[in-house]
Amino acid sequence: MLAKVVSCAVVGLEGAIVEVEVDISPGLPSFTIVGLPDAAVQEARERVRAAIRNSGFAFPMKRIVVNLAPADLKKAGPAYDLPIAVGILLSSEQVCADVSQTILLGELSLDGNLRHTNGVLPMVALAHHEGLSTIIVPDADAKEASLVEGIKIIPVTSLSHLVSYFRGEIPAPEYTPGEVQEYTPPASLVTDLAYIKGQEHVKRALEVAASGGHNVIMCGPPGSGKTLLARSLPSVLPPMTTEEALEVTKIYSVSGLLPSDTPLIRHRPFRSPHYTISNAGLVGGGHWPKPGEISLSHRGVLFLDELPEFGHSLLEILRQPLEDKVITISRAHGSVTFPSNFMLVGAMNPCPCGYYGDPFRQCTCPASLVSRYQKRISGPFIDRVDIFVEVPHIDYEKLADDRLGERSEAVQARVKAARSRQQKRFEETPLTCNAEMTPAEVREFCQAEEQAQSLLKAAMKQLYLSARAFHRILKLARTIADLENADIIKAHHLAEAIQYRPRRMV
Repeated sequence: MLAKVVSCAVVGLEGAIVEVEVDISPGLPSFTIVGLPDAAVQEARERVRAAIRNSGFAFPMKRIVVNLAPADLKKAGPAYDLPIAVGILLSSEQVCADVSQTILLGELSLDGNLRHTNGVLPMVALAHHEGLSTIIVPDADAKEASLVEGIKIIPVTSLSHLVSYFRGEIPAPEYTPGEVQEYTPPASLVTDLAYIKGQEHVKRALEVAASGGHNVIMCGPPGSGKTLLARSLPSVLPPMTTEEALEVTKIYSVSGLLPSDTPLIRHRPFRSPHYTISNAGLVGGGHWPKPGEISLSHRGVLFLDELPEFGHSLLEILRQPLEDKVITISRAHGSVTFPSNFMLVGAMNPCPCGYYGDPFRQCTCPASLVSRYQKRISGPFIDRVDIFVEVPHIDYEKLADDRLGERSEAVQARVKAARSRQQKRFEETPLTCNAEMTPAEVREFCQAEEQAQSLLKAAMKQLYLSARAFHRILKLARTIADLENADIIKAHHLAEAIQYRPRRMV
């Protein structure tokens, strides 16, 4: 007898319907899975066989063929265990149920219990889009599945639990979503600006960066507070919208990094990879592409400490996603596009010893070594950075001062106000902040007064700025004007934006 069960695959960050066809026919006992399965799917044979037997059902000692259609779509992961097991029970007539409008997902353990499955959110979203009425998921994934409204969620704990539901022995265990709890990052991961002594001009630069989503590079000697300042940035960023939270949650769900007690990620990501990271680890990849650090920091912050220590090819790879806000990974069997709309924050020393230009300690590096060190960061990469700020040595008087600085809450309030003005400005466009503006939006929204235009003209001639730098200065000036609630860019807004331009130190 032939049985058909509907399941789902994940391609990139999107779901794809997979039809699981099970045919049991007379012949020598065998169990074959076809349809381009990977090793994890092939191993489902032993898991399904043991789960059916240990759940109290009979495993057919006949010729079993399982086809995962469409056959040209690669199937990966253990999420097909449950649909294969249900297909075998239906085909062997041990269970009778109409599952034509139901998607089944889940990994089986040998005793028949269901385990967590990665990528549930995009699969449930696809089921809703395709008009399917019901989705059956492991009990551990019910909260995540309930983020998609308009579809019936049935959480099950084991194969026998599901069969009891099919047979009508228990009522439908439909999941009723409760209120999603706000996620509060651990205190160790949040740094309040009030506890960072001095560096007021750097705090101002971070406020401007957070207000418009601009990229930042901080340069200074060791121990001047660059890393601490970078880790304080999430505390001043505005909360994510619901759409942004769902985007980020989908990425973490597919990557298997979604916390079990947090179905919806509401805090902006902060990723800080080590400079020994590989190309695939940073931008994504692998035989079957998975999101990398730049996608895991989508709608958040990607912090690269010791920036010049990252390989030249790594930094050059970042140039395209910094510009396009997406990364496309191509392989022989196709290409996958992941979102990568992040704020880049880099921290670097001015030289290998860290004290070039420091007024208190003498640099021990030869001039040629300092030049080579700084030139590890190419001109095209620097041209994509909006804010370059120097972080000087902190005096004892500031460190010993018991008074606290301005709290992150006050700065965040100004950032929220600036972002709300930008959202109102871009309400007819897909843009969310000033840093995302294209030349067309710059021309429309970045109007400057005559004195500011004269200042920009002089800066272009004296600093030999590129066309990209011209637009980035205007976008940065627009953000500074938004912080002052100004409708037009004025000369002092533009002057502050120009002083943040990246520059070579030697």
